[in-house]
Amino acid sequence: MSTTETLLIANRGEIALRIIRTAQAEGYRTVAVYSDPDRDALHTQGADIAVAIGGQTSAESYLDIHKILDAAKKSGATAVHPAYGFLAENADFANACAESGLRFIGPSAEVIELMGNKRKAKEFVAAAGVPCIPGFQGAQDDDTLIAEAQRIGFPLMIKAAAGGGGRGMRLAQGDAELASQLRAARSESMSAFGSDELILEKALINARHIEIQVFADSQGNCIHLGERDCSVQRRHQKVVEECPSPAVDTNLREKMGNAAVTVAHACGYQCAGTVEFLLCPNGEFYFLEMNTRLQVEHPVTEMVTGFDLVAWQLAVARGEALPIAQHQMTQQGHAIEVRLYAEDPEQQFLPQAGKVLHWRAPKGQGVRIDHALKSGGDITPFYDPMLGKLIAWGQDREEARRKLTRALTQLQFIGPKNNIHFLQKILAEPQFIAGDADTSFLDQNNSLTSPEPVPVDVAVQAVLLNHLRHANPQDQRSGRNDWRNGDSSVPLSYRLEISGQPLNCELLALEKNTYQVTLGDRRFQLQRINFVKLQEEVELFSTELLVNGVSYKRLFLHRRNDLYLLCDGRQYHFEDTTHAPAKSSLNQGSGRITAPMDGCLVKILVEPNQAVQCGDTIALMEAMKMEHSLRADRDGTVMKLGAQAGDQVRGGQLLVQIEAAPSESAKIPSDATS
Repeated sequence: MSTTETLLIANRGEIALRIIRTAQAEGYRTVAVYSDPDRDALHTQGADIAVAIGGQTSAESYLDIHKILDAAKKSGATAVHPAYGFLAENADFANACAESGLRFIGPSAEVIELMGNKRKAKEFVAAAGVPCIPGFQGAQDDDTLIAEAQRIGFPLMIKAAAGGGGRGMRLAQGDAELASQLRAARSESMSAFGSDELILEKALINARHIEIQVFADSQGNCIHLGERDCSVQRRHQKVVEECPSPAVDTNLREKMGNAAVTVAHACGYQCAGTVEFLLCPNGEFYFLEMNTRLQVEHPVTEMVTGFDLVAWQLAVARGEALPIAQHQMTQQGHAIEVRLYAEDPEQQFLPQAGKVLHWRAPKGQGVRIDHALKSGGDITPFYDPMLGKLIAWGQDREEARRKLTRALTQLQFIGPKNNIHFLQKILAEPQFIAGDADTSFLDQNNSLTSPEPVPVDVAVQAVLLNHLRHANPQDQRSGRNDWRNGDSSVPLSYRLEISGQPLNCELLALEKNTYQVTLGDRRFQLQRINFVKLQEEVELFSTELLVNGVSYKRLFLHRRNDLYLLCDGRQYHFEDTTHAPAKSSLNQGSGRITAPMDGCLVKILVEPNQAVQCGDTIALMEAMKMEHSLRADRDGTVMKLGAQAGDQVRGGQLLVQIEAAPSESAKIPSDATS
């Protein structure tokens, strides 16, 4: 029997891979667990042993404590690392590991339970002398909550007591929306955490979200490693994180760090943890919550301190002392991290699923990317839509920002819609560049998520490349100069669509490799310099074109009638509809309410024969850890329900059919007109 310690990672994706790398470097044998959709995932390939736990959804796989413990027994694991999410902050899981003789890489079950409930945590922290946000945590009946909300005042945050990660959290601006927001927070909290207990907090305007990384060992040592600024958020989910915060000076860092250490000491904390605060413009700060685990954004702390936090976790779990004391902690430079998501920022960040058609990570000095992506892999609807994290380090904040911006332009991702261009726009926003972004940043900058006109040069290139693939596929192989048979003096007309918007174009061959392209009232001359197929297994090409004398290098992938074009990291998806019949606006006022993607239908809010109005919420659906409201797209009467609450539904599946209400003109008797 080997004496090598065996570590099971009770997680998946990029964080499982990240833990596997450090654990193997530290001499551990590593064990991955995987669900049915993750059978070929990279974390199963990176570990020394991989154990199937079956199931598709989180509840059927990574949240099933019995399955995880059974996998540990089968693999001979001696320790378990929960990473973040799933069972990482589940006290029952920590207890079950201890009862099974497994070392749990994290704090005790008692601490997890205490800090995992926002009500209990606030009461405990306040007793320790750390300031907390004014609010209410008590009776759960609507009358009491409404009365307390009016006492606290608006705007008001409603939070799931058992929650985290922005789930079960709603902002109420006034009395009119309070009841509906309470209902929505309860529903999402119950679905996510199995508890519908809520707390209320005063919403602090123009505050920053600052978190302090703490570390404690079993010998009574506890230190902090500085702060991270996580103010750029959408739906209370962090999008951009950086270390150090541009709003925190040395004096404030010491105060907030001491408060965080006070919290950790008071609860007898061990291992890595994060104490989160809201920082007001006047310098006052308030306890928000404590995360009893490793954070998604831990790489920025690692890059400015030079420490491997996972290695520290393993050492503390072995009973070793922290490697440094507080006075030895130093930081160098600045690091910024962005979270890459499969989501559509232009459609309220709706999660996306599908196949990764092409992937290539950026490289460069000071650039780090944590991911578990590969070309040909699948992004499933069963788990969080986060694809990975891209991090850049610089001697100062501006250097880190420039490097990160450059890395985003070099990142090659072709597949489902994503937030890469959205991140680029955030980094280029003057308010962010100045270091002035607070938690209202994205709400105040709605244009960052607004659809943008398709750049004409992109449309021109897409037209040309798509035509070269469809009109004469052998063109790039045979070296023929012309792209069409017959009269080349007659322009070729065809159309593309991007995000449902048509692009009507005319192309005319002028001479060898030179073409004239007309889009509306604009005309361009293009010269093809080169056209190279990069991979035999997929239709992936690179090209260089002169557009009105300016050279452009682009990457594109052709798949059936679709063309994916990469422009400085931004993905454009064009569809060739030249020979297709005009599309009907089936889902625009059609009354056919369909699932936007695969997921679980949480609740149906209507019944057959019920009258509804356009905009009414008629169903709630959960996909990729987010709850989505589905709304009626016209006035009418519910005629058919295509699914029931609790059903797993497929993207595009009919959920509710609404028959249009008769128009006013249709109600006028025929003999009433002359």
